[in-house]
Amino acid sequence: MAEYLQVFRRAVQQLRGHGGVRGVVMQLLRVNDVKTGAVVGVDKFGNKYFEDNRYFFGRHRWVIYAEEMNGKNTYWEVDGSMVPPEWHRWLHCITDNPPTTHPPVPRKFIWENHKFNLSGSASRYVPYSTTRKKIHEWVPPQATTK
Repeated sequence: MAEYLQVFRRAVQQLRGHGGVRGVVMQLLRVNDVKTGAVVGVDKFGNKYFEDNRYFFGRHRWVIYAEEMNGKNTYWEVDGSMVPPEWHRWLHCITDNPPTTHPPVPRKFIWENHKFNLSGSASRYVPYSTTRKKIHEWVPPQATTK
């Protein structure tokens, strides 16, 4: 009986943590996972970082992405490149100290403004080929009109 009570408490916690039934459903549709935990911090883009050590290692830290980033609506288009480098270190357990308590040393190679990952889109990088083709496509002969 105590196990059922514990499951019920976790369900109520999930509902409160995500803003009710609608929030839980939207979270499931957006990232396919519903978790609750302690808020560790918020980055400069508005992403929220959570931790709960009751989950097993590797799943005990997660991010809830911001709904808008650099003027672009990112509610349904979340991408791993939206996490800044200092929070990436903490998410992947490279360090145990979040950037809120131990800010990282500023680096000159880290961009101030986020650039979205454009792979798979029309704006992707496509290198220009400088070598000749080894195989040329066949072009059918044109009918001449007289």
